Amino acid sequence: MKKTDATWCLHVEGFRPGEVELNGNRFMLGNGYMGVRGTLEEHGKVQRAGCLLNGVYDQVPGKWREPVNAPHGLFTTLEGAGQIVAHEQTLDLRRGRMARRTRYENVSVSSERFVSLDDVHLMCMRYHAAPKPGAGVRVRTGIDTELWEINGPHFKSLERDRREGVESVVGVTGELGIVVAVCAAVEPLDAHGFAKYVAVYTSLDGVDPLPAARAKCLEAKASGYDALGRAHDACWDAVWRRCDVEIEGDDEAQFALRYSLYQLQLAAPRHSDRVSIPARGLSGQVYKGAVFWDTELFMLPVFTLTDPRVARNLIMYRCHTLEGARAKAAEYGYRGAFFAWESQERGNDACTHFNVTDVFTGRPIRTYFRDKQIHISADIVYAIGAYYEQTGDFSVLIDGAAEVVAECARFFYSYAYYKKDKQRYELLDVTGPDEYHERVHNNAFTNRMVKAALDIACVILDRLEREAPDAHAALDRKIGFRAELDAWREMAQRLYVPPPDADGIIPQCDGYRALEDVSLEELKGRMLNPTEYLGGGNGLATTTQILKQADVVLMLHLFFSDYPQETIRKNWEYYEPRCEHGSSLSACAYALVAARLGDTDWAYRYFMQTATVDLTGASTQYIGDLYIGGTHPAANGGAWMSVVFGFAGLRTGTEGLTVTPRLPAHWQRVRFRIEYRGTPYRIDIDSDAAVVIEAKRKKKSGQPV
Repeated sequence: MKKTDATWCLHVEGFRPGEVELNGNRFMLGNGYMGVRGTLEEHGKVQRAGCLLNGVYDQVPGKWREPVNAPHGLFTTLEGAGQIVAHEQTLDLRRGRMARRTRYENVSVSSERFVSLDDVHLMCMRYHAAPKPGAGVRVRTGIDTELWEINGPHFKSLERDRREGVESVVGVTGELGIVVAVCAAVEPLDAHGFAKYVAVYTSLDGVDPLPAARAKCLEAKASGYDALGRAHDACWDAVWRRCDVEIEGDDEAQFALRYSLYQLQLAAPRHSDRVSIPARGLSGQVYKGAVFWDTELFMLPVFTLTDPRVARNLIMYRCHTLEGARAKAAEYGYRGAFFAWESQERGNDACTHFNVTDVFTGRPIRTYFRDKQIHISADIVYAIGAYYEQTGDFSVLIDGAAEVVAECARFFYSYAYYKKDKQRYELLDVTGPDEYHERVHNNAFTNRMVKAALDIACVILDRLEREAPDAHAALDRKIGFRAELDAWREMAQRLYVPPPDADGIIPQCDGYRALEDVSLEELKGRMLNPTEYLGGGNGLATTTQILKQADVVLMLHLFFSDYPQETIRKNWEYYEPRCEHGSSLSACAYALVAARLGDTDWAYRYFMQTATVDLTGASTQYIGDLYIGGTHPAANGGAWMSVVFGFAGLRTGTEGLTVTPRLPAHWQRVRFRIEYRGTPYRIDIDSDAAVVIEAKRKKKSGQPV
């Protein structure tokens, strides 16, 4: 793999069958409405071709519920081409376009495609095939209905039609009867080439899908490929003006960060506040296409400070799925809102009680992700608080966020135990971010996040009463929270958060330091199967101090000012060798804390690990026998945070906006833009000084704006 065109282009030469799946992830296109995998036009379900639709789900009886893969509208086959002689594939990050050039024995093929950022229902392709003289090569283009599905089939019917020069396939899903229409129109360009326009609509879009898709195809054909491309490029220009981070002195890091931002933007829902960003973006049906805590803690911070409109959509998704969170809390005997661990379109929890299979027995393993990871509701409240503080968007509180934070506070009060002998609240029988240790007591991350959630809820509800008393009164009439506020405040004050022990180490949970203290290398040496799950009831890590991912270290990132730096350093150094990094969420937390401690070498190492995860494919692909491949938008967001919050040292809070940079030694300059409380800022940092520019006024590093 090599990168050309400076730091804006991914270029791969040579066709290697073993990298087809990886390249499907690497060369993704998307616009938040749909994601199109970067497979070649002639590839189908065997190569995991896909057009994933955000928010469209289906469940086959007896199988997991997952997002729907639409019929493949760019499908184009070659007959008589012969073997591949040479191949190259290119992704233009700046313009969101994928191109390929392939020389076969009998024909040379080139194509370019984009999924329109200007019109979310549209994708376009230009295709050219030049056969050798006398070669019997035939090119066919159509819509492929042989779909890659993990738990399908999801369409109970698929009907083809062709009229007015438009080919169509209309499918109806089995569970909810959702109609999906894919239409394609072809425009000949010359004797060997054509442009193709594909439109996708569903019955969830509020229109009759087939007529809308057919009309969109004809409209696109009338506009032409070049005009549609210019409109698409203009939208990407606007995206990059908001989110780009320029790094001088390190082209490798520059490209990796831009690539991370590109992948994150592909799944950003600009078109709707009824969908969010799934844990694997729109790259496939992995993880059931569900929305996790990843969105709030690792993705939303990027949009809050670069594109608050998208951030608001992500917040509103949680508001729209509040009923599902209430139902889940009631299911387990609690009050308030217990948000789904794996949230789908109605807020239903797609997570089961048996998520992993034992590779030795073939039996499902009882896991406690769904029912014990209560921190999900605190993560959402934390994100709402950060969004409100950084944007000043009071309207989101009235539109549903205040109700969400109140119901989450109610849930935690309902869940907590009050220990009279210790005069404190505790959170027992929980699972923190480290999923190798389930059903523990007083997980430090969980307890600290819940304390923050209670504080944020009380602050927001007090603010609502002062600034919008009618809305406050209406909310109290609806859910009756006013009488409980004092109890929530008391719980926030008395909630136990594990302090550092005599050695200065914050125990991840009660009894953690009494577990076997084994090295990661030794633990891996005990494995009998390379994909066996280390957690669960009998997992090798459960009785040791080896953890799956950042837990205490993530807490230290979020609440850095709570602890002396020496305590933070001791804990970073203690947990770092004990962390397996079995999740792509983990490395950025270690990068962020290391950067704030001034350990830029360690921070850089973990930043690059985070930023390149979708380029290298060096991530966990299986848990037991469960496939979890795809893209990693949380890691993509973590890469941005590692630079902006870590190396640049950007902070927001009561002092306003501050910058305290700690750049890697070989970086010469970092520039980026943010929007804070409605005002755009450009931040320019070099090895000697940092300058924050608001309009034409400059501020020096470390000074509040």
